[in-house]
Amino acid sequence: MDKKVFGGIIGLTVLMIVGIISVYFVNTSNTSAEVINEIEATVLSIGSDSVTVQDSSHVIYTFDIKDMNATVGDEVIIEYMGILNKNSNLQNNKVKSYKVSVDSLDSGEVSISWLDNGIFKDYYTLASNKLKTLSLDEKIGQLFLVRYPDNNVLEDLKKYQFAGYVFYEKDFTSKTENEVKNMISTLQDNSKIPLLTAVDEEGGKVVRVSSNSNLVSEKFKSSKELYALGGFDLIKQDTIDKSKILKNLGLNLNLAPVVDVTTDSNSYMYERSLGENTSITSTYAKTVIEASKNTGVSYTLKHFPGYGNNGDTHAGSVIDNRSYDDILDNDLPPFKAGIEAGSEAILVSHNTVSGIDASNPASLSTSVHNLLRNELSFTGIIIADDIAMGAVSSISDVAVKAILAGNDLIITTDYETSIRSVKKALAEGTISEELIDKLAFRVLAWKYYKGLMIDIQK
Repeated sequence: MDKKVFGGIIGLTVLMIVGIISVYFVNTSNTSAEVINEIEATVLSIGSDSVTVQDSSHVIYTFDIKDMNATVGDEVIIEYMGILNKNSNLQNNKVKSYKVSVDSLDSGEVSISWLDNGIFKDYYTLASNKLKTLSLDEKIGQLFLVRYPDNNVLEDLKKYQFAGYVFYEKDFTSKTENEVKNMISTLQDNSKIPLLTAVDEEGGKVVRVSSNSNLVSEKFKSSKELYALGGFDLIKQDTIDKSKILKNLGLNLNLAPVVDVTTDSNSYMYERSLGENTSITSTYAKTVIEASKNTGVSYTLKHFPGYGNNGDTHAGSVIDNRSYDDILDNDLPPFKAGIEAGSEAILVSHNTVSGIDASNPASLSTSVHNLLRNELSFTGIIIADDIAMGAVSSISDVAVKAILAGNDLIITTDYETSIRSVKKALAEGTISEELIDKLAFRVLAWKYYKGLMIDIQK
């Protein structure tokens, strides 16, 4: 065969093969790009050029959708291209279409989008039935864990029907055991819905009940002291002993343990932390949560996503400049260990964690809450630290922003301002009654899980 002819045949063959391969990859690429996914979620807020929704796993997404023909509280089905980024403030996926779900038109039943396979799932029916007996004001009250006030205690309790109270050292000063029991039982007797009764009984620097020698013979030791004296065995026994004392007084929630990995002795959180590395702190979290089960007192992991060696958010804003990977590797494992051990509640700090969300304090950041729900698969109650603290107290409508960020329960000192803010947001359509219902429903489910709920109208 002539060499030129042979060469021509070879060249033509190569071109054909290249063409076939090119067509294959183009078609494959187009096929991949045209894959359409969908998400069913509840509308949290609608802006002029974006819409924020929350799915059944409590993960929050913001889509680039202009002039959405829906209202806050609607359940919508959004069709989009690509993969969602659960840690992004704004999704860059192309939205193909959206529609309001027919299910959202039926307000007679609890939305199916509220139901998950979470820690309180066995109590959802009881919670939904109880929810239907409450007024809107009573449901709003279930979103707030308020600082025990100095005045108008019973009047305000009957008016607002709070989820519960946080008690501080001053509330126990000089009181006898019977006086404390009467203080708390009087509150329970005057509440339509059984109350969460909480303290920060960490031990060491932060003690409330054991600051009073009438109630406890000596102050509870810090986790650092306990670990040095007897390791995890002593920490376990301390948790059990502490729970017995708290329960006897009528207290059912401890805002502890501190599971922040803080190793710098000059940092604000060092005295309150275990002061050990990530691995040992993870075992500490697991030990406390496991020991607390069946004691009648729930324990709260704090301060998500990890306080680190940062300053005091009581006084003002604190910026945590650690990288995302640093936090993921060093700070999240103790929370993960506690969750796997059955943690019911996690408290979120007011630190602004730039590696996750440089624009918002953690307590007001959807990215931080999504991290907790998604990466750590937490299905319990997320609590925002006291919004009266200096890091967030000057932020307008902070209670509403805390709700929209993904918190279930908010600690507040100025509860009247917080509740007015929520009612104003409802009237303006910034938040929906369905969202209030969903959060109250989750708090009620937790109360059933804890064994607090007695279905007798008071």
